[in-house]
Amino acid sequence: MIDFNKIPSPCYVMEEKLLRNNLSLIKHVKDNAGVNIILAFKAFAMWKSFPIIREYIPYSTASSRFEARLAYEEMGSPAHTYSPAYTEADFPEILKYSSHITFNSVAQFNRFYPMVQADGNRVSCGIRVNPEYSVVETDLYNPCAPGSRMGVIADELGNVLPEGIEGLHFHTLCESSSYDLEKTLKEVELRFGHLLSKIKWLNMGGGHLMTRKGYDIDHLIKLLQAFKAKYPNLELIMEPGSAFAWQTGFLLTTVVDIVENKGIKTAIIDASFTCHMPDCLEMPYKPVIRYATDAIEGKPTYRIGGNSCLSGDFMGDWSFEKPLQIGDKIIFEDMIHYTIVKTSMFNGIPHPALALWSKNDEFVLYRTFGYEDYKNRMS
Repeated sequence: MIDFNKIPSPCYVMEEKLLRNNLSLIKHVKDNAGVNIILAFKAFAMWKSFPIIREYIPYSTASSRFEARLAYEEMGSPAHTYSPAYTEADFPEILKYSSHITFNSVAQFNRFYPMVQADGNRVSCGIRVNPEYSVVETDLYNPCAPGSRMGVIADELGNVLPEGIEGLHFHTLCESSSYDLEKTLKEVELRFGHLLSKIKWLNMGGGHLMTRKGYDIDHLIKLLQAFKAKYPNLELIMEPGSAFAWQTGFLLTTVVDIVENKGIKTAIIDASFTCHMPDCLEMPYKPVIRYATDAIEGKPTYRIGGNSCLSGDFMGDWSFEKPLQIGDKIIFEDMIHYTIVKTSMFNGIPHPALALWSKNDEFVLYRTFGYEDYKNRMS
């Protein structure tokens, strides 16, 4: 039982038992399908929890030189790295901390492959391809939208891969199902099937939300087994992010004021949607609040407002069993993936603390943030 009185406000709290449930399922898929599933830092990079993750999954994927270094230092293994564009300044460090590097264009590969050769071809190189197909409906998250800068389309890649390319990488999904992956694989085969027998690995990217309730795990395993049997030369790689931390924790906040304007009541909290829950506004989506429901006529109903000066830093509405009071706790569910990695210190608003509620029902404070964290970013 979680004792909320032991938790400072605001605070992101990851629940170890829930994390381990997800990790067990992911390892089950990995072992039974015979694929390599790795953690995507772009969704979750709370490195103090990596000792737990390493018990199940040893590898990770990076999108920058900082993430690649974090993989090397804290996951204890070199990264599978992809970035839309590398620079001369960052590539030597990318090379140092990576086992695989995916290039977004043939031009980028040609530009940096001499550095890979000079390093003894220790790193395996790949090209990101764009199958021009995605089930993702929100353009902000759709890497296959018309004119996308992500990956090389089949017409531009041609029938022969550049010498030195050992793998292909696609990423078209976002919190998607195994049936969405099945449709995508058909499009990949349609456009790039002639190349699959000539490479060593195929990275299927992220967006595989296999830990979501109702996800058809058996179908995913059979799909991957069949694809692997069809292309026995390929190592299959998947790099989900959200699946690892899906529904593994919450953001605890506190009501600091209640204002009313033309009959609309807003409970202002000591955290911010734009700073601490940005996907709520970007997607957008309405998060679940523990002990609250969608608006019900006749019940105490409130918008929840963030404490930044952005006018749109609010969402609503939620109903509660009794009227809210200053000092009440507001607990936003499922606030571990794509939150901590995307937070900002806009307005100088203090960053929520980071913590773990352990499997032994103990509160473990990972880190708090203070004025110096803000000041050092602004210097």
